[in-house]
Amino acid sequence: MKKFKIQNISGSALLVMLLLTVVVIAMFFFGGETPMEQRLVADPSLSEPAQTDLLIYWMYILFGVTVAVTLVAAIYQLVTNFIDSPKATIKSLLGVVFLVVVMIFSWVIGSEQALAIPGYDGSENVPFWLKLSDMFLYTIYILMGVTVLLIIGFGITKKFK
Repeated sequence: MKKFKIQNISGSALLVMLLLTVVVIAMFFFGGETPMEQRLVADPSLSEPAQTDLLIYWMYILFGVTVAVTLVAAIYQLVTNFIDSPKATIKSLLGVVFLVVVMIFSWVIGSEQALAIPGYDGSENVPFWLKLSDMFLYTIYILMGVTVLLIIGFGITKKFK
């Protein structure tokens, strides 16, 4: 019996997910409109596709699978690298430590002040969610800035070598 290579398995999984995505998107665009009595949209002149929930749930599934596969692969690589070279593995964890430090710093500087949002009556305008959203935004800004600085820095050092 022939052994499957990981490329064959991942390629097949990619094709299945791609075909399912095409089917879900086709159902979203060509699946008709939600009946008027079931619509969530307040303005009846706006379109509300019947398969919106299916599309959203499919995106959640894809996101969850992506996160799970990424975490499993990262942990597997970390363990195998630790067996081969513990010192290099500890050195590679510095990026994760930097990310955690940036996230903690971003949480600390995040604002707890409630936003004045006209027409919003939800329960998410509370200090926890406000600080969490600020943390993610500031983390993205800081990491993008560090990335741009590193690109410029490595470009300059490459010219002088």
